[in-house]
Amino acid sequence: MKTILIIGGSRGIGKAIASRLLENHRVINLSRNTPELSHANLTHHTCDILTDALPPIDFLDGLVYCPGSINLKPFKRLSLEDFKNDFEINVLGAVRAIQFYTPVLSQSESGSVVLFSTVATSLGMPFHASVATAKSAVEGLTKSVAADLAPKIRVNAIAPTITDTDLAAKLLRNERMVENTIQRHPLKKFLNPDEVAAMANYLLSDETKSISGQVFKMDCGIVSLKL
Repeated sequence: MKTILIIGGSRGIGKAIASRLLENHRVINLSRNTPELSHANLTHHTCDILTDALPPIDFLDGLVYCPGSINLKPFKRLSLEDFKNDFEINVLGAVRAIQFYTPVLSQSESGSVVLFSTVATSLGMPFHASVATAKSAVEGLTKSVAADLAPKIRVNAIAPTITDTDLAAKLLRNERMVENTIQRHPLKKFLNPDEVAAMANYLLSDETKSISGQVFKMDCGIVSLKL
């Protein structure tokens, strides 16, 4: 049984990861909102990753950083404040968490960090300048920190396409938008949170002890394929 810290596990992909892990692992959730989950293996700390003191934890095998943003605007309407806000939540929050919990992760025989990017770092998409900039930094962070923390701690990232969560609700708010999203992807689908949670679970597991510094695109073919 591993001990996994999920930052942002109250909603969306983070909640799906917590739900998948709880049966076999101890899960510590850190988020502003209490997750709608109840389990003997779950501990929750109410905390804002950017402003609050982080709770001390004695031992960790894994850290998953889920907070993110979908701040979609035309480039000419994006302010410097928009770029700063997206960078803070996507990048600086992850930096803060990793630095703070590296000492306890180093005690594990198989420490693992999982971060989140987006397919928009690989595919030029209108209205994505701010989030793509921030998530591109996450990918650079993934590779650099993986080198810094080797061999004790592995660091990888998942770059999903649009996923059916509250964060993406405005992109899937009617049947026409859902159908357009499906048709844009060569596999004629988009992601559900459980699919992404399965990948996160895999990267936390001992089956991936030889994988670090990688960004895994879960793209339903939109980046990789042209049909």
